[in-house]
Parts: sequence; structure tokens; C-alpha cells
Amino acid sequence: MKNIIFFGPPGAGKGTQAKIISEHLNIPHLSTGDILRNKILEQDDLALKLKEIMSSGKLVSDEILNSIVSSRLTHEKNKGFILDGFPRTLDQAYFLNKYLTENKMKLDLIFDIKINFEDLKNRIIKRSFEEKRDDDTLEILETRFSEYIESTQKVSNFYNKNNKEIYYNIDGLLEITEITSKLHNIIKKS
Repeated sequence: MKNIIFFGPPGAGKGTQAKIISEHLNIPHLSTGDILRNKILEQDDLALKLKEIMSSGKLVSDEILNSIVSSRLTHEKNKGFILDGFPRTLDQAYFLNKYLTENKMKLDLIFDIKINFEDLKNRIIKRSFEEKRDDDTLEILETRFSEYIESTQKVSNFYNKNNKEIYYNIDGLLEITEITSKLHNIIKKS
């Protein structure tokens, strides 16, 4: 049972790698993006609000995400987890650390997939065509990338500073199979 966080800008491959590792380790993959996209399908007031926020490329509030994630972590408590898209702000990171401490849990691995904006643009155009996702446009990517630099990268740096022994930078330009192989090797050694 492992507790893992994936960091990286939108389109870096976090979700792809998290799914692969989730299947390999047989632990839940908690993607806040997937959770929020599924919530939007419910068509209630919160769903309509989330759709408006996400279609503009803005981040969902800490309060909403903290509630969603803590509920899922409580449900998956004894199975381990892979977090993909959470925490995105320092307040979310503090919330997660407090939650883990209170529940006698710890993080085992943190992966940060690094990739620059120009390479991301090409990747997002391809993903948008293949997956037909409404939130994959260059305008939204620019907004999400800026949000990532302004907030989530600070969270990644926070974890790097405070968890060096379990924090790994991964080159996002590598092929999917190469990244997966690197992750498997790190997991085996941990």
C-alpha cells in the first residue's frame, strides 16, 4: 500500500502515469479533474458552478476540493492512494498534511513531471482531438499553465523542500513507456 502524489503542469502526463501506476499497484487513483468532470454530469447547482469555473480555466476553491478529497481519502483509507491534481495550493497542502497526520497516514512518494509550455501546447492539441475534452483549448491551457506556475508549482517546491527523500523530478519529454519504467524503478526501491 503506497500513498503517492503526482505533480506537473496540465497536460504533462500525470493522469496517464497515475492510471498506469494505480493499476500496477492496485491502489485507487484519485484524479481531482476526473472527480470534478463526473460531478459536472450531475447537473445540480454545484455542478453548474463547477462547469463555469472549469470552462474558464480557473481553479476550483480549496474548500470544495478539500471536502471532495478528504471524503475520498476516508473512503479509500486502507487501500493507499494516488493523488493527481491535488494539492494545487499551499492551503490544500497544509490541509492534506493535517489530514494525513490526524489519520496516522503518510506520503510514500512524490513525482513531479517537468515539461515546458511550448511542448505542452503540442500535446494538448493532440489530446483535445483524441479525447474530445471541452477543457482542452489553447486559451484554457494558457490560463491553467499560469495558474500552475502561480500556485501549484509553489506547492511542488514546498514538498520538494520538506520531503526530499521521497520527491522525484521526472522528465515529461520522455516517451510514456520510459516515464513508466522510471516510476516503476523508483517504486521498487522505495
